[in-house]
Amino acid sequence: MRSRRRFSFARCLKDSSRSWPGITGLRRITNSAGQRFGRTLLQSTKAKSSLWRFFSNLLSPSLTDFEKYWNFKRLQELSGLSQTGISESAGLSKSHVTRIFSFDALPDAAKTALAEKPERLGSNAAQKLAALVEAGKADKVVEAVRRLVDDENFTQDKAVALAAEKPKAAAPSTTVVRSGRKKVCEVTTRNGVVGVRFFEAEAVDAERWGQRIADFINQTLNETNQE
Repeated sequence: MRSRRRFSFARCLKDSSRSWPGITGLRRITNSAGQRFGRTLLQSTKAKSSLWRFFSNLLSPSLTDFEKYWNFKRLQELSGLSQTGISESAGLSKSHVTRIFSFDALPDAAKTALAEKPERLGSNAAQKLAALVEAGKADKVVEAVRRLVDDENFTQDKAVALAAEKPKAAAPSTTVVRSGRKKVCEVTTRNGVVGVRFFEAEAVDAERWGQRIADFINQTLNETNQE
């Protein structure tokens, strides 16, 4: 099995000026992209050298989508290009670059966990998780990514499903109101809703009881306001 070099997201955060190690290959892509890109780059030797390395790395089959994302981020920092500018300069589709940048929307805790095993999450699943972060499910996304990293049998589809999982509804609370041994009604509360169900003998008085309940609530509120 091919061994993978360890990717340290934390180390990159610590030293953002450090350039990504060069990977040989993809010379044709590098030359073509470099010719288009070179017209818009800063003229410093250091910047151009780093960017040439990036173009050698960007589409390497050995890189995971998360590592490609990190290269794109560094490329942005060096060049100042937008995602559209990167896609045009590198000869990549805008949708592909947008999908790779989906990792950017993941919480830092998720990216730090993913850095341990970047191959565990592809850009398609990352895009779905990013949408869930926007929907307010950041904590669930972090939980899903951590489990994905820790459990080899936990798939990307399961990670997305876990993050999208709706909270379990609380079991309804039910109280039976009696008059002696006789059941009068059943009061149920669930998710902010109070329901009253009268048993057959008292059902004809439901409208009257409904008014009494409303009067009781109004009276209680008035007393509270006067305190």
